[in-house]
Amino acid sequence: MTPKPLVTLRTGRELRARVREWRASNLSVGLVPTMGALHEGHLALVRTALSTCDRVIVSLFVNPTQFGAGEDFAAYPRNEARDAALIAGEGAHVLFAPGVDEMFAEGEVTEVHVPGLDAVLEGAHRPGHFTGVATVVAKLLNLAQADHAFFGKKDYQQLQIIIRMVDDLCIPTEIHGVETVREKDGLALSSRNAYLTEQERAIAPALHATLMQMAEEFRAGGDGGRLELNARTRLTAAGFASVDYVAVVDAETLASLHVYDAMRPARILAAAKLGRARLIDNISVSSMENLPINPD
Repeated sequence: MTPKPLVTLRTGRELRARVREWRASNLSVGLVPTMGALHEGHLALVRTALSTCDRVIVSLFVNPTQFGAGEDFAAYPRNEARDAALIAGEGAHVLFAPGVDEMFAEGEVTEVHVPGLDAVLEGAHRPGHFTGVATVVAKLLNLAQADHAFFGKKDYQQLQIIIRMVDDLCIPTEIHGVETVREKDGLALSSRNAYLTEQERAIAPALHATLMQMAEEFRAGGDGGRLELNARTRLTAAGFASVDYVAVVDAETLASLHVYDAMRPARILAAAKLGRARLIDNISVSSMENLPINPD
């Protein structure tokens, strides 16, 4: 059967009306929030949503409130027609593509802030970033009234913040973290990989390789703090211009860990700059999810 054409909606009023129609037919609803510039990682989220829900909404909104001064909001890649074609090819049902004025009406002052989790790692280097993320995700969840929402684990700190926000605010949406999709050499797929030159692309997989080595050494009894220092040295030697952070943390609270405990799930997170690109990545210390999942 030929799938129905993708429906593009621009306003919250339209989106809510469509969801009400689905609810009247007892259909479950999934939401995949994106900022566009879609790649295989985003499409993996769409596929997971389609395997879980009767109807799937993919939102496309480049959120200005999560970009700081000097960041790439103006240059962030935008190609709605390409993104819509990819979404339609997967069989999603609605593309929700609002404008800035629709998502942030004049005079709005309310923000969503998740203290603690948003102050470390990415939050320490990008002040206000996670307030922008949490606020817009809360809006999208309220507009879509979805049963399920799907986020990539590549943005692991963001995922933990959204999980906490949804729990604290009693938002009736189940949040799903979907495994990071990687190239064959381990590089996590990202819209910002397009900024890499050929030479930088050859260097970039060192980030994932370094985290894998850290995980192995941490499980073997290495001190988390010392491993972080060693990783910084390795990344700089590999050609990264600077390292914002490399951290071994508790997988839920993001508190620093120095000693491996098999009963306490741990995560290693990193952010480093390579040319115009700022690459982020993370891996589990104890699971097989660190192995590359590639589009081939």
